Amino acid sequence: MTMTQSITSLLVANRGEIAVRIFRTARALGLDTVAVHSDPDADALHVRCADAAVRLPGAAPADTYLRGDLVIRAALAAGADAVHPGYGFLSENAGFARAVQAAGLTWIGPPPDAIEAMASKTRAKELMRAAGVPLLEPVDPAAATAADLPLLLKAAAGGGGRGMRVVRDLDTLKEDLEGAVAEARSAFGDGEVFAEPYVERARHVEVQVLADAHGTVWALGTRDCSLQRRHQKVIEEAPAPGLPDSLRETLHTAAVAAARAVSYRGAGTVEFLVTDDGRACFLEMNTRLQVEHPVTEAVFGLDLVALQLRTAEGAALPPEPPQPAGHAVEARLYAEDPAQDWRPQAGVLHTLDVPGTVRVDTGFAGGDPVGVHYDPMLAKVVAHAPTRAEAVRVLAHALAAARIHGLTTNRDLLVRSLRHPEFASGQADTGFYGRHLAALTGDAPDAGPAALAAALADAAPGPHAPLAARLGGWRNLRSQPRTRRYTAAAGATEYTVQYEPVDHPGVRVLAATPDLVTLEVDGIRRLFHVKRHANTSEVYVDSALGSHTFVPVPRFADPQDRTEPGSLLAPMPGTVVRVAEGLAPGTPVTAGQPLLWLEAMKMEHRILAPASGTLTALHAATGQQVEFGALLAVVQEEPQS
Repeated sequence: MTMTQSITSLLVANRGEIAVRIFRTARALGLDTVAVHSDPDADALHVRCADAAVRLPGAAPADTYLRGDLVIRAALAAGADAVHPGYGFLSENAGFARAVQAAGLTWIGPPPDAIEAMASKTRAKELMRAAGVPLLEPVDPAAATAADLPLLLKAAAGGGGRGMRVVRDLDTLKEDLEGAVAEARSAFGDGEVFAEPYVERARHVEVQVLADAHGTVWALGTRDCSLQRRHQKVIEEAPAPGLPDSLRETLHTAAVAAARAVSYRGAGTVEFLVTDDGRACFLEMNTRLQVEHPVTEAVFGLDLVALQLRTAEGAALPPEPPQPAGHAVEARLYAEDPAQDWRPQAGVLHTLDVPGTVRVDTGFAGGDPVGVHYDPMLAKVVAHAPTRAEAVRVLAHALAAARIHGLTTNRDLLVRSLRHPEFASGQADTGFYGRHLAALTGDAPDAGPAALAAALADAAPGPHAPLAARLGGWRNLRSQPRTRRYTAAAGATEYTVQYEPVDHPGVRVLAATPDLVTLEVDGIRRLFHVKRHANTSEVYVDSALGSHTFVPVPRFADPQDRTEPGSLLAPMPGTVVRVAEGLAPGTPVTAGQPLLWLEAMKMEHRILAPASGTLTALHAATGQQVEFGALLAVVQEEPQS
């Protein structure tokens, strides 16, 4: 066999945390590194981490990271001799892989024919059936009956939850099918959608495979990825807990058979559904590195990116993989609000500080902007320990103690999920958030002590304050109590805090500086870390009781802050991808009815009628780009009888 030329310089055709993570391994192996970037990413962390960077003009992925011709031109211009696609974007594009090789560059991925064979989920299932891999049989949507329900509609060329719908009522099948086709065509340029039985209370279990060019294929254990929102993974772990040895062997054997069926090479993942009666059914094969690969790395003590590079150079794997040790759990930290239909957030990430011995893979540092063009994942946080219980405990503690300022995140949801009894049992399934989301996002911790700490820190003079301020200042009515008013940034709750004298039952002030307030709360000494950032009025308070963001309430309302009742405003910048059929001014609507669909940050978001009434204005049209806060529609609420 002809050996591939040794790699000396690596271009990563990606962005964010995966680009940073690949660069970390490349540097350890002595490789030069090259980044590519869109205009919004010109100063992104992955660009700052690389030895060289090449601009891809534009902002939208279709104009930048999805332009394979520009990426290859960048690699050649920068003197790179290899291209790693990461995941997403062009990572599973067989045409791009062939073009990389045709340009004389080493492709860090499986053979293009293997990518092509698995690119269509429908064709992949046919191939797996021939290889003896167990799978779910497809259902013809045109012939579906009530006995076939529930159904799962899936984009044949899809991934990441795009183009997926669960159908529980035949009356909605036509509409759901049209929506899935439209989303699949928009996301992947291919509107092919198929249907298969939707398995209730199934677990999503996958097997990491790694293959060389000499016939060796490793099955690197299992991962459980059942905790998902919108069919996208949130918490993953290795090994999958509670599986009998016979089922693990079945999964390993099927994964190796799938890899051999397409002459696989490099790192890939074979995904399965495991039913509640213990049957394994093939879902798909991801012909790339997975987001959740760190948990496998932790358990097996491997660097999968290094092994990708070495096998691409022609190196042989040992006959058997190393033995696994311990348990690893990963949580994906997203800039999103789970309580508001998982609404993604954009803005400046002022602080991202996760303490402890956990691994943090991120594409952001404090002060970096989080834009609207890409996935809202901020970081992956991974804990590894001798036992599952310890790994879960370490991860939950690290996330609870993290300081994350500037954006609403799913951090509290992650902590509560990790501490939930069902997750602790090791038997959580893909319906976990469908059953528990309301409980997991409700009952926020008492913000009273944190609001008091914010007020005390605001009032505490710094070391360079004027003498009058350090002595307490001068007021006309010294006998009146001092108060401050805040709203919680995550909601409309307003806090009026009396802090001189303190009027908060069960709380005693022990010390206060602009950055740290010590309170005795119900007889327990607590530290409250208070932080403000330039160019923002928000106050961030972190303690063992929870993290809170407060916005000072001005003494007088802004007379220009007026919104017509019933106005629907864009919750984020995005593109209107669909307007409800027949919707026009004068149309009656009901509360909660979807009126239009907005696409932003790789997700579709439904804009719902706030009340039952009449649509009096419609300012949105399909294909329209809208800014945050743009007026989309107005609903006049029907009078209460």
